[in-house]
Amino acid sequence: MHNPIELATRVGEELKSRRLLLSVAESCTGGGICHAITEIPGSSEWFDCGFITYSNSSKTEILEISAALLAQHGAVSEEIAAAMAEGAVSCSEAHIGISTTGIAGPSGAVPGKPVGTICFGWRVGGITHTERKVFSGDRKAVREQTVNYALQKLLMYVQEL
Repeated sequence: MHNPIELATRVGEELKSRRLLLSVAESCTGGGICHAITEIPGSSEWFDCGFITYSNSSKTEILEISAALLAQHGAVSEEIAAAMAEGAVSCSEAHIGISTTGIAGPSGAVPGKPVGTICFGWRVGGITHTERKVFSGDRKAVREQTVNYALQKLLMYVQEL
């Protein structure tokens, strides 16, 4: 498993070379991605802002996600992850958006969405990508895996630009 600060550094190098800005929308990771990014000196050259939208109302009010979409799919869904990544871009100066929403545990599981279920969104090059993963381990382990995976995939998508 990669170190999140090393991953964020590589993401930053790619974004900086392309003169692109990143914005992050986090729910279950509670700022973990933003923390890794802001540990890097000079990240302000490629990091615009982060939104921690833990509640459904904050997703609606801050990222402009419709309450109907939340009611239809639930906060832990690829549809909401997509809307969060898109909102991170549209509600900022960024060109690239990334999002996480999920169930880190130890409670919160619902039918079809066990503890460890995470939905990701990446808005890169005008295209929104989503993915659903189920990680194992305790709350800390799930959150760490989520941050690492989000940054790994972001790096891949940015390198493909």
